[in-house]
Amino acid sequence: MKPSLTVDQQVALMSTRNLAIADEAECARFLAANDYYRFSGYARYFQIAPHGGDDDFRPGTTFDEIRGVYEADEALRTALVKPLASAELLLRTHTASAIAHIHGPYGRYLEQRFYTDAVDTEPTVDAVLRDITRSRERHVLHFRTAADGAPDFRDLPVWSAIEALSFGTLSRCIERGAGASLADDVATSLGVAKAGFAYRVRTLVYLRNRCAHHSRLWHHSIIDAGPTPNNVRAKAKRKIGQFHPRSVLDAIASLDDLIVRGQAGVPALPHIAGQHRPESVFWQGLASPRTPDDRRV
Repeated sequence: MKPSLTVDQQVALMSTRNLAIADEAECARFLAANDYYRFSGYARYFQIAPHGGDDDFRPGTTFDEIRGVYEADEALRTALVKPLASAELLLRTHTASAIAHIHGPYGRYLEQRFYTDAVDTEPTVDAVLRDITRSRERHVLHFRTAADGAPDFRDLPVWSAIEALSFGTLSRCIERGAGASLADDVATSLGVAKAGFAYRVRTLVYLRNRCAHHSRLWHHSIIDAGPTPNNVRAKAKRKIGQFHPRSVLDAIASLDDLIVRGQAGVPALPHIAGQHRPESVFWQGLASPRTPDDRRV
């Protein structure tokens, strides 16, 4: 069991592990605002062999160096907020349109048979109804017309219902709706590749959630990554250089393709790449994510 340490003790601990700290008071202020545990997720990549029990920092490592990576990661999450929001709104619009024009704007999207759900998973329609029911928006509350006061959304148009769904529920609707054909319909509406489209949307939900919860993007490998089309990936690599297919950069390339084709904004990746040198520690951690080194040097 690890003991609970005060901020000053945390600073002292890092110092005993050979981390060069130029201003201990500033280091303490930073940890008090950002949390030692969160910071240590970045620091491990600068230690000799944390998985092997050697938590000493590699010679010459400074607190300011690790803080620079930490703050660059924070800036990246902030930079992704707008394009991810644009993509989400775009998907809401085209999903509502596809359902309304192909399946009708009322009722059908609230039927369990509209969705093809995997075995032992929550029925998608339950998630849809839960999101709608807990909405306090007037455009939703207006349709609670059951005589006994129970929610009744049979007259709620899909374009209104879509606005009440979480991004995760919207993703499930796209993936499972209309016998799994809704994903193709939405992709066609947007003018993007149908192949793997639902999984690309799932990846954007995952990326948005990591940004919303301030989770680390640097050296993060997206295990369940959506299949970014080869032509989209190749185009992105020509602009910014090589990157791993499970890297955050690959997910951003997919995001750019969606918002550009949907005319919902400008690509984010070129701007992000322009903020960092290709050989920098931060950029390399985005392009080629890995676990912390477990070796002695």
